[in-house]
Amino acid sequence: MIGVSIATKWEYEATLDYFEVNNEERCEYPYGEFFLKKVNDTELIFYFTGVRKANGVGANQYMISRFDLTKVIVAGTCAGIDDTYSHLDVIVPHRAVQYDCTVKEVEPLIKQSFIVDIPLSYYGGDFLTGTIATADRAVVMWKDYVELNEHEITIADTEAGAIAYICRKNHVECIIIKGISDFPKDERQGDPFVSNAEQIDVYLKNTPVVMAKIFDDYLIRFI
Repeated sequence: MIGVSIATKWEYEATLDYFEVNNEERCEYPYGEFFLKKVNDTELIFYFTGVRKANGVGANQYMISRFDLTKVIVAGTCAGIDDTYSHLDVIVPHRAVQYDCTVKEVEPLIKQSFIVDIPLSYYGGDFLTGTIATADRAVVMWKDYVELNEHEITIADTEAGAIAYICRKNHVECIIIKGISDFPKDERQGDPFVSNAEQIDVYLKNTPVVMAKIFDDYLIRFI
């Protein structure tokens, strides 16, 4: 079986709407809920994990073990870092990294042991790709954006790199499909609370659009 891992409640609500899931189809598990759906004659299990790395890793380990998953697709939104891309662009990363696992003052921001390379050649090459960076700290402050941009990061989130890491430990294929919902705003000359609220508003507006684009244009290809 193939799992589709979805982190935030807004992403999951958009998924329920997209697939027209009724209450009887929704099942609870320790991290949230899930539902089963056949897509292109392939049985998929879509599950809500909750945000940040602990929830993402715990939920995915649970699902891998319980349902003997052969592949995990991490579907959802992300913050854009590389400004050559735009809002609503969908990225399928060939590399996932974690950048909050070191003492960056005396160590590299990203250690080799926390890098997961994701082979994509089987799926062709006519899609956007790059590096996704994951940390428990969302990219809201401008200094975090600048630091990631300097390390040639394409997009950032709070779970995908850790899920890719735990999938590798379980010898399960992991595909990450992320749409850019928002870019960090430069809050240095204004009120950081206002800047953050504006970024959240953009995220909430774009989330259902991103999820529909992933399911319309990418899901069948990568299952």
